[in-house]
Amino acid sequence: MTMPGPFSLPSPGQAGLHTRVGLVLSALAASLLLVLGGLWLHATRNAVHEEVEAATRVSEQWLRVVIGELQALPPDVRGERLLAVATGIGRVRANVLTVHDAGGQLRHVSPPSPYKAGREAPGWFADLLSSPLPPRHLSMDGYRLSLLPDSSRAVLDAWDELQGMAGWALLALLALFAGVRQALGRALRPLDQVMQALDRTGRGRFDTRLPQFASPELGRLARAFNGMADRLKAAVDDNVRLETAREVAEQMQARVELERRAERESIARELHDELAQGITAVRALGGAIAQRTAEQPALHGHAQSIVAVTGEMQNGVRRILHRLRSKPDDLSVRLAQYIEAWRGQHGIALDSRISLPDGAIDDELAQGVLRIVQEGLTNVVRHARASRVELTVLANDAEWRVRLADNGCGAGQGPSEQGGCGLGLRGMRERVALLGGHLEFTSPAGGGFVFEARLPVDARRVVS
Repeated sequence: MTMPGPFSLPSPGQAGLHTRVGLVLSALAASLLLVLGGLWLHATRNAVHEEVEAATRVSEQWLRVVIGELQALPPDVRGERLLAVATGIGRVRANVLTVHDAGGQLRHVSPPSPYKAGREAPGWFADLLSSPLPPRHLSMDGYRLSLLPDSSRAVLDAWDELQGMAGWALLALLALFAGVRQALGRALRPLDQVMQALDRTGRGRFDTRLPQFASPELGRLARAFNGMADRLKAAVDDNVRLETAREVAEQMQARVELERRAERESIARELHDELAQGITAVRALGGAIAQRTAEQPALHGHAQSIVAVTGEMQNGVRRILHRLRSKPDDLSVRLAQYIEAWRGQHGIALDSRISLPDGAIDDELAQGVLRIVQEGLTNVVRHARASRVELTVLANDAEWRVRLADNGCGAGQGPSEQGGCGLGLRGMRERVALLGGHLEFTSPAGGGFVFEARLPVDARRVVS
């Protein structure tokens, strides 16, 4: 960092700390000098006053002695002798001597002082130091002698002294400013190391540390910075470890998904090769029997039932194979397809309200919701003797809710515990429990039957 010269005065917005402190101390010293200057002016003013007054008293006494001596001379020569004495003495110290005759005519005035001739102190300074002193008047045989106090030379001496002191004071202030600035610059030099350490840390160099400074204050600052850097480095290391663990978990999850997909495809092949072919053979055999027993109603009816059941089994196996071999359809689509098929098969009015979140749902959750709806509608067909059913599937940030209400015979028509009836009550409860949910059955006072499943939201089941 380039430092300004010791005598440069940068603007307050750009000045460094040592420059500002130097200016403050210099300003304080200048204020002290001004106070001392005021005291000096007061003392000098008193000294000038006393000096001029003393000189006037001495001059007055001397003139009285001269007049007393002249009184011994004849009257006709006293005046001329007085003028000769006044002319001979020239300038009276710190006074102007004037002589007027009996007619008021000015006969003599002291010549100007040769001391520092041609120079005068500034008027404002003279006004500060001068104090009015009354003139002194003496008379002899009609002549009037006047002593007019004149402090101009004493004031000029004081002015010269003030200029000298002001020059030395200015040099002292400049020396003080330069010395303070240099001393502070040397004392605060470790702050450059602190700023460089902060810059490196801001750029990601978390291993940056400060040395232990000799100054107690800077030593505490270094210890605080190093402690902060240690904690920051530890936090960064923890974040790196978490990111690494997250990446490993994602890779493991991806590998598990691949293995599960391969396993599903293997199961699909086995089902297709073993079960699908067997069902196809049974259906073909049932169809052949039905064709040959058209005149035997008992056998023909059973054969038709075999063909219908095996047809449903084929459709079920086909759906299972489709789900195992490919990505499942959107849950809302699968629900809509099933509801439409159910309406066509059973002729019961079904009002549905389905509202699902955007994005694909984990297959386990989607399959669970679909199976709950299927089992509920199956039990309506088997037990409720209802003419209208209301289905609601809603999802929000907190939970999924599956509700099925009918206008059937009411209590006693819940999912059956008997075999051959799909999941049954136990299977439905187990499926809901596996999804972390809760299942309730109620019978409204006006008739009918209602079951409601509540499944809590699990972020791990939602596929982004």
